[in-house]
Amino acid sequence: MLNSWVVMPTCLPTVLRRCHTCASERFRANGKFRVNANHKLLDAWLLVLCRSCGETAKLTVLERMHVRSVQPELLDRMHDNDPGLAAELLQDPVVRRRNRIALDWDKAWRLDTGGTDHLDCEVIDVSVRFAARIPVRPMRLIADGCGLSRSEVERPMEEGKLVSAARLSGKLSGDFTFMLKR
Repeated sequence: MLNSWVVMPTCLPTVLRRCHTCASERFRANGKFRVNANHKLLDAWLLVLCRSCGETAKLTVLERMHVRSVQPELLDRMHDNDPGLAAELLQDPVVRRRNRIALDWDKAWRLDTGGTDHLDCEVIDVSVRFAARIPVRPMRLIADGCGLSRSEVERPMEEGKLVSAARLSGKLSGDFTFMLKR
């Protein structure tokens, strides 16, 4: 029987960027936007707050875009300060590269295993799905989902009892499957 696990975000990730005021490197995104119009050109920023001093920094979303080239739905979501849009934009590689930021997902996600009935089975066949592109170590997911320590997960992998088409060392942010024999 195939079990489905889901890695889902619980809040917006921490933005890693240097603060110009206090030299801290951690910002909190609260989902607020600022939109500025200069004649027919729009600028839009996602506002983030420094965790140390509270200074506001702006992450560029739109820069000198003609007002007719911006989708009205996107503009409405920015005016409504949609936190879902903030999450989408933080994960957009173009926005991250333009603003020279990285994301820290520590304590910003959870694993939903759908219950504990799989813990008694001899063979566990699991499909792991990511609701957002959250880089997580698969060994940590397997250990958390099966109620094991990391060393208890490494042992079956060395013995060939933990099998996956995906590489289980390092970090993954895409869907994968694995089978664990006890």
